[in-house]
Amino acid sequence: MTTLFGVFLLTLLVITALAVVRARHLVVAVMLLGIFSLLLAVNFVLLDAADVALTEAAVGAGISTVLFLGALALMSEREHYGSSRPWLSLVVVVSAVLVVVYATFDQPRLGDPEAPVLNHVGPWYLEKTPEYVDIPNVVTAVLGSYRGYDTLGEVFVVFTAGIGVLFLLSAGPGAQNNGRRRAVAEKKIGLRDERLLHVIGQLVIPFVLLFGLYVQFHGEYGPGGGFQAGALIAAGFILYALIEGEQRALEALPQGGLNFLMVGGALLYGVVGLAGILLGSNFLAYSVLAQDPVFGQKLGIILIEAGVGMTVCGVLLRIFHAFACRERIR
Repeated sequence: MTTLFGVFLLTLLVITALAVVRARHLVVAVMLLGIFSLLLAVNFVLLDAADVALTEAAVGAGISTVLFLGALALMSEREHYGSSRPWLSLVVVVSAVLVVVYATFDQPRLGDPEAPVLNHVGPWYLEKTPEYVDIPNVVTAVLGSYRGYDTLGEVFVVFTAGIGVLFLLSAGPGAQNNGRRRAVAEKKIGLRDERLLHVIGQLVIPFVLLFGLYVQFHGEYGPGGGFQAGALIAAGFILYALIEGEQRALEALPQGGLNFLMVGGALLYGVVGLAGILLGSNFLAYSVLAQDPVFGQKLGIILIEAGVGMTVCGVLLRIFHAFACRERIR
């Protein structure tokens, strides 16, 4: 039954992807992309990848959709035909698909116990994590401890990407953005007058933020962690901004606080790594953070996950507010 449902989901994914490509109305294309992300999240759940499913649902179906709609608010709603050589694009796409399909021939079967990953590092992680880290969620232990350098790189990639997007969106005369800010302050922008959405938002938003905090601080015991929690908390504030107006959202969490989250999260991760060196061990060696090495590992993972959540939340919200303060392109 699970296999049949998985095939059904994959079929819907292909149909949705084709619909996105064929859609000429960009708002329709964005809505279809949100549906695609939701289907993908369900597919991840079927594959027991709950951590990835949380991220896909929060970022792919939630925040990305809002940011795409924010971008469309600055430009035309319909696609403009700019390519005079569609056959070249078709050849490139078909070639890429053939390469990907050919690469899948070397992949092991789903659930194959003889797969290389299940006979190399996977068993070692499952066996040694309770002894060295004492965290039930092996995924969090791997990402935060064994792959700490990789996760640090991902945090700085998110941080750098956020700075790049902010530079692009802030291009133009400063007076234009300042005028827009004053207009936002003087006029209620949002859906506050929609009574039904306002009431539902007041009921839902606290639970979204609470669930984000739960995912942040429960990531060592179940699916979750800094990336998922940061995206969920950012989604809650974005929903608040859409319903109550951007100015109200900035009063709850001002730009200075967002900048602190962006920079402070990345710095917290780096400081935890440097603490290992100062205490006589290696960079990102958490075992020296406490007298009990196992507790030190847990403490280090909790701290760096907090840094990840801070940076992800700050970057997503800064990008959203950067879109909100832009004037529509004429």
